[in-house]
Amino acid sequence: MSMFSKFHAAKPAKSGKGPAVRPLSPDEVFSLLYALPEAVVAVDNDNRIVYVNSAAESLFETGGSHMLGEPLADFVPQDSPAYGLLDQCRQDHCRYSEHGVELDTPRTGPRNMTVQVAPVFDDARWVVLSMHEHSIAKKIGQQLSHRNVARSVTAMARLLAHEVKNPLSGIRGAAQLLEQNAGEEDRTLTRLICDEADRIVALVDRMEAFSDKPQLTRQPVNIHQVLEHVRRVAENGFAKGMRILELYDPSLPPVLGDRDQLIQVFLNLVKNAAEACPQEGGEIVMSTNYQHGIRLAVPGGAANRQHLPLVVQIQDNGPGVPKELRQNLFDPFVTTKSSGSGLGLSLVAKIVDDHGGIIEFDCQPKKTIFRVMLPVA
Repeated sequence: MSMFSKFHAAKPAKSGKGPAVRPLSPDEVFSLLYALPEAVVAVDNDNRIVYVNSAAESLFETGGSHMLGEPLADFVPQDSPAYGLLDQCRQDHCRYSEHGVELDTPRTGPRNMTVQVAPVFDDARWVVLSMHEHSIAKKIGQQLSHRNVARSVTAMARLLAHEVKNPLSGIRGAAQLLEQNAGEEDRTLTRLICDEADRIVALVDRMEAFSDKPQLTRQPVNIHQVLEHVRRVAENGFAKGMRILELYDPSLPPVLGDRDQLIQVFLNLVKNAAEACPQEGGEIVMSTNYQHGIRLAVPGGAANRQHLPLVVQIQDNGPGVPKELRQNLFDPFVTTKSSGSGLGLSLVAKIVDDHGGIIEFDCQPKKTIFRVMLPVA
């Protein structure tokens, strides 16, 4: 019996009977494994790699042809619990799994994984190792959280406009009336009241950008023209003297969006990246790519799924986002800047949500990436 004899597929039925089955060929089995979203690696008795699928190539950022025949230790640290699972699997000829395995290498960055091992029953020389990243589910939760933030900020903007701005106008007017008959010492206080009222009104005006109904003029937009405009503004202003790299896919189709609003999104992200970069050796990477298979469910049933294949990434080599802020980074008034209002990323989340897109971020040592996924025209 071959190692693939237990895999079967349906074939046309005969004489009205149910579907018959036939063994899958080795090529068909490998094709199925290659298409799995989880990283799959097969190793021999010496823990040398004999098979990798597409997800494993992406995880380790290395082509399969360069991984085959190489020691697993070149990709997974030798002190990883995965090796103990492999030994136990070979000894007992059983499947084993372990949750919360840390994988931290220059290729992968820090990742939290569930590792599963299983013997190939028809060939005792091989063991299959699969790795599932916990952060995938975490990212989905973050995306939903960011969309909820956009909605909550909208409600806050309405509240501020109706319940704060109008009374402030009355307070400022009363202070101006008092100033007419006040002495010099009291005029200092009335001017302070006016200045503070003006400052709060300016903050409310900024919040009014989070309107309940987005005023978008959506049309096909060349995302690279948007990014080129942002780069020119950055190089001649807040990112002057920094290295800005552009890694673009020139074949991308237009995005369906509002050009001015998209400029606002990426201007905010690039400005944050510039402020996070070190003064010496600061580097910002702006990249685009087309990624298949990203869909976002929208109200109206399963048929209403928004395809989001256009991906724009803004990466910096700064120290990263403090751990205590990551969970609420897109919330209003959350900021690491002493003079910041904490509305920039909230506005970014709101605009991306208005476009039907999603935003996420990935923070690693000296590499923070903000990733925006948008629909195409």
